Amino acid sequence: MNTDGDARHRQIARELRNEIEAGRLRPGQKLPSTRALAEQFGVSVAPINDAMAVLESEGLVVSKPRSGRAVSDTATPGAPRRRVGRPQVIYVGGYAGSGKTEFGRTLARESGWAMLDKDTITRSVVDAALVQLGSSPADRESDLYMNVVRPAEYECLAATVTENVSCGVSVIATAPFIKEFSSEAWFRRTAVDLDTLGADMTVVWIRADADSMHSYITRRGAARDSYKLANWAQYTDAINLTFAPAWDYTLITNNADSAPLRDQAQDLLAKIAN
Repeated sequence: MNTDGDARHRQIARELRNEIEAGRLRPGQKLPSTRALAEQFGVSVAPINDAMAVLESEGLVVSKPRSGRAVSDTATPGAPRRRVGRPQVIYVGGYAGSGKTEFGRTLARESGWAMLDKDTITRSVVDAALVQLGSSPADRESDLYMNVVRPAEYECLAATVTENVSCGVSVIATAPFIKEFSSEAWFRRTAVDLDTLGADMTVVWIRADADSMHSYITRRGAARDSYKLANWAQYTDAINLTFAPAWDYTLITNNADSAPLRDQAQDLLAKIAN
C-alpha cells in the first residue's frame, strides 16, 4: 500500500469530497472528529488535518468553534438540469471501490435523472438468497453467485432501466458491468433495445488505481468485500486495471490526483447535451 503522507492526505480529501458532492454528506452535517476519521482511514491525525485544510480551502468544509468541522452550507451542487427530448441512459461501470456509485450519484444530482445502483436495488434479496442457498452474503466469487445469482441481479437492473426509459425518464445505471462491458454483442443488443424505446446510450468506465480502490473498500466495510480485502494481492492480480469497454466510452479517473468527480460529471453532461 502507498504510505506516502502527501498522497494519502490527497486521497482522503478526494474520498470526502466525492461523498459531499454525491450527497452522502449533506450541507451542515457534522463530520466525525479528527481522531475518528484517522481511525476510519487507518492513518495518524496529521493526514486528516491536511485533508481538511484542502476541503476548507475549497469551501466544502468549515470549522465551527467548540463543535468541530461540518460540511459547508454552500456545498450543495447547483439546481438539477432537466433535459427535453430523447431519454438518456448512462451505464457506469468499474471495479469494486473505483467510485462508480459516487460518480453516478453526482451525475444524478447534476442532471436530475434517476439513479439506479445495482446493489441498492438487489443487495438485500441477493444476501438472503445466498444464505438460503448455503453460501454467505460475502460471496461474490463462487460459481453459485456467478452463474445463478449474478444473472438475476443484472436482469433486475436491466428491467428497472427499461421501465424508467419507457416512462420517458433518463437514468444512470451503476454496477461493475465487467462481463457486460467486455462484450460488443451486449453493447449492440442493448443499444438496439434502447433505440427501440427512443433512448440514447452513453457508456462510462471508472478507473482507479489499486491503492485508491483499497482505501474506498476498506472504509465502507461491506460484507460483500470481505473476500477481496482478505485476498487483496490475489484479487488485484486477477483483474485488469487498464480494462477498457468493447464500445465507445468515456473514461473517468478517480485517483488522488484526478480532477474532482463533479467536474468530470459536468463535462460528461455537457458532452451529451451537445
